[in-house]
Amino acid sequence: MLDDLNDIHPLFYSAPSSTEFKKLRRRIIRNVSQAIADYGMVERNARWLVCLSGGKDSYTLLAALHELKWRGLLPVDILACNLDQGQPNFPQTVLPEFLEKMKVPHRIEYQDTYSVVVDKIPEGRTFCSLCSRLRRGHLYRIAREEGCSAVVLGHHRDDILETFFMNLFHGGRLATMPPKLVNEEKDLFVYRPLAYVAESDCEKFSKQMDYPIIPCDLCGSQDGLQRQQVKKILDGWEKNSPGRRQVMFRSLMNTKPSHLLDTNLFDFLGLQRELIDEHKIQFDPKIRDIVE
Repeated sequence: MLDDLNDIHPLFYSAPSSTEFKKLRRRIIRNVSQAIADYGMVERNARWLVCLSGGKDSYTLLAALHELKWRGLLPVDILACNLDQGQPNFPQTVLPEFLEKMKVPHRIEYQDTYSVVVDKIPEGRTFCSLCSRLRRGHLYRIAREEGCSAVVLGHHRDDILETFFMNLFHGGRLATMPPKLVNEEKDLFVYRPLAYVAESDCEKFSKQMDYPIIPCDLCGSQDGLQRQQVKKILDGWEKNSPGRRQVMFRSLMNTKPSHLLDTNLFDFLGLQRELIDEHKIQFDPKIRDIVE
């Protein structure tokens, strides 16, 4: 990758020149590109609404997509979007100034969903479910207004794995956030190009790029969340057996319905055995000797 200022997107102007960072950057770009290809995310004349919260994950997503587009590997129009939800002390000028400086087309939308959530959710309960539904509704509306074909989110590999275990432990089902889906109205795609990217890589990348990270006061900072509990469990497994997260993640792409119990996925009732003529069976001599 060249880092001549005339041959790189402004988002990478301040990229470190260390070998370690270059490897990290290549790994992220490779994983994002692979996820886009594996799940067929590119449509002809597509326009993507890329959601930017100001956190480490969304900055990594924005940078990776622009890197691919800058190099002619992602033939889509990109519109960055931040939904200002009216959180207390939210720095309203940080993202607009950053996006202007980086020459990224964007839309900043203000919708006070924070007050709605605080009013509706009893004290001591978490905001995540209602907050997510309200945010998703506004993002779908904005995507339609802007003529976008897809809403692009910054969920990474660890988010997907944590969601799987949350559903397993608390929901009684095997399910997670897929890299690609269609919304309920069937008019918009939802993409997660960071599906193959580890959270630790997002953290290292955004920190070394010195992007202006905005902390979230609504979800991740609340104690006692199911996601935080699952994260601690996975952290413990990873500490005791490095690489365990990636092994578990690979299992989500290697399912065998015939070896599970869901009758909707596999026709157990229609499963038939074959009748074999015993006289035509040829035994291995070694096996025959053991039997005798």
